[in-house]
Amino acid sequence: MLWAAAGVAVLGFLVALEIAARRYGLPGPMTNQAQEVIFAPKSGFLLYAGMGLMMVVLTWRERFIAAGAAIGIDIVIFLVRWVADAKVTEGHPFGNGALWVLLGCVVIAVTRRTGRERALLLKGVGLGLLLVAGRKTGDTWLLITAKSRPTVLDPYLATADHALGNPSWLAGRIVEAMGPIGAHVLDYVYIQLPVAAVIVSIYQLRNVAVERRFPRHHLVRTFLAIGLLGPAIYMVFPVVGPIFAYGAGAFGTGGEHWALANLWPHTPPPISAPHSMPFDEITPRNCMPSLHTAWATAIFIHSRQGPRILRFAGTFWLVATLGATLGFGYHYGVDLVAGVVFALTIEAALRSLARGWDRSGTQLVAHGAAVFAALLVAYRYLPVEMAGHPWVFGPLVLLAMGSVIHGYVRTTRLWEPKAAPALQPEPQPEMV
Repeated sequence: MLWAAAGVAVLGFLVALEIAARRYGLPGPMTNQAQEVIFAPKSGFLLYAGMGLMMVVLTWRERFIAAGAAIGIDIVIFLVRWVADAKVTEGHPFGNGALWVLLGCVVIAVTRRTGRERALLLKGVGLGLLLVAGRKTGDTWLLITAKSRPTVLDPYLATADHALGNPSWLAGRIVEAMGPIGAHVLDYVYIQLPVAAVIVSIYQLRNVAVERRFPRHHLVRTFLAIGLLGPAIYMVFPVVGPIFAYGAGAFGTGGEHWALANLWPHTPPPISAPHSMPFDEITPRNCMPSLHTAWATAIFIHSRQGPRILRFAGTFWLVATLGATLGFGYHYGVDLVAGVVFALTIEAALRSLARGWDRSGTQLVAHGAAVFAALLVAYRYLPVEMAGHPWVFGPLVLLAMGSVIHGYVRTTRLWEPKAAPALQPEPQPEMV
């Protein structure tokens, strides 16, 4: 019943978002997903990642059949497009097959499976489709923020960022000095963050096919919750990022006609009384908090439970994502701090929900939420004071984030099951 209620809630949310997008003359997430059944998908890698996530509930024989069917369907569709001379101008030339397999598994679950096996397969398909739907939902949210928020608050964050030493400007110069190879690596890491999440999730769910049940908590839940709740903050605190507000726009195009000045990444903005500024209706207001940082933090946390290579990959993805978000000018330093606090608070809430709420979980979530709210208030109403006293507010911001990190680590360690000491055999009396 819990899964059914969650499914109804997600469907209702998607319908509401579809209606909201239509009001602005935009296709919603359901329309975009339906188009990928036939047309070239914009999320080819993500569709295969979703199919891979679904396959954790299948046997090895079924996995080979599903993968072969997806690849075969993609080849057929590619040949049809080639014969019809239908050029792929947007999206990927593959991915339709993975979506067809996901939808086909729904049909198999309804018509060929019963009881627990049907529920397990539907849960697997639901996770795969939710991963893809989360991406579509996020894209729609970003378009809505651009249409519904004509002004942005970048000058406030740019001023507050002086307390941290303007890290985006510093990272931007470092990435520029790295040259094209380093920039391409960071860009790939930044774009393929959902694929990294799927790799960690597949490891966490590797025993589902054997145990025939899902663990009580895993990365997919946190990943989807971050994507669902984060855009609501965008609507309250709309920010486009330094490369748009103080630069020439991403990849040198767009935003230059709306920017306050072309300063990023060589000249930090001067300290002055901040004000809201108008911006275009195309650029997403998706900076506060940095959801890429939040997602990378969640991947890092969940990778700690894996083998050494997975822990190394989780660390690399977190560091590279932080470098990319700052080095490409997509975020200010204060965005990243808020993103870490946001991720840890959601992770703590979901873990508490899975294990049962107690005093320690409630205190941890309340502390994270209070710190996150305090950061937003400080960024909005105390940016000049933060910039004027960086040696006071800079450490305070980092200490606030550190307090949430420390509280999370300390509390979750107490939640870990303790290994019981092995019973020692009682000494037997010697026979005389």
